[in-house]
Amino acid sequence: MNTTSSPGQQSMRVIAKDPLADGVVALRLADAAGGSVPMWEPGSHIDLVLDTSMTRQYSLCGDPSDTSTLTVAVLREGSGRGGSIHVHDKLETGDVIEIGGPRNHFALVEAESYVFVAGGIGITPLLPMLRAAQARGANWRLLYGGRTRGSMAFADELAEEFGENVSLRPQDEYGILDLASALDAAAPGTAVYCCGPEPLLQAIEAVCREREHLNLHIERFSPKQLEEGVVDDAFDVELARSGRTIGVGADESIIDALQRGGVTVDFSCREGTCGTCEVAVLGGKPDHRDSILTEEEQEAGDAMMICVSRSRTPKLVIDL
Repeated sequence: MNTTSSPGQQSMRVIAKDPLADGVVALRLADAAGGSVPMWEPGSHIDLVLDTSMTRQYSLCGDPSDTSTLTVAVLREGSGRGGSIHVHDKLETGDVIEIGGPRNHFALVEAESYVFVAGGIGITPLLPMLRAAQARGANWRLLYGGRTRGSMAFADELAEEFGENVSLRPQDEYGILDLASALDAAAPGTAVYCCGPEPLLQAIEAVCREREHLNLHIERFSPKQLEEGVVDDAFDVELARSGRTIGVGADESIIDALQRGGVTVDFSCREGTCGTCEVAVLGGKPDHRDSILTEEEQEAGDAMMICVSRSRTPKLVIDL
């Protein structure tokens, strides 16, 4: 595999590939040249550049104080876009790949108490958060569900390390997660962190809307669905640094329009889930369609993901 890094990327060697659970493998990566790995904090993810046309994002689930390796866990998704299958079937110990990042749009805030809710592979970004909360002396609990106990990565490790703080709830034994009961016991100001499949995220959003004393933080692995009847109109984008204006057609993204105009921009997922293409907004009102920014951040309107988001005004001014 290619061992030359592009700007903003780092060459990493796969030093271990180990099974974690049914359909889940862990990859441990070290700098290919023997140097240190990038610094990161709980909630961070990296890009794995799997080939010239395939880049995927995976949450870091190792120890942030470890400067020698990075660890990600990958669920094999047969109906996905091919990235996880590539990791499971083609990536081998000793291979060298490129990574981008880390980036963090799911940072752990300071709080006296936390409730962590994981569904399946959604445990990965939460794992280092649990240890950080424990180290801070905060009150915390984890509610962790999966299809079966055998499909739940890190389940035995978590139960052994944290005991009663962890509630393992495989669906075939307990049914769907009882979110209401878990959150009814949470004190005002509790930070709620949730990651997992879309039905779980929608369910916890609904539960937390009825409990305004809780502060919900979620991370999506897939893009949110748009509301029915959404119409895409053409608009203009002004690049503040050059003063240049580029038209964005109704059938293209801002990134597409910029590339058509010869403007180089950073991007990765093109789904509004990774944050690579985030830019500052200096004028106009964005039509946010990403899965990263909070409602408050979207309302502020001073940043946007140009891979999926559009404009509610005839022109946007962005910091490019």
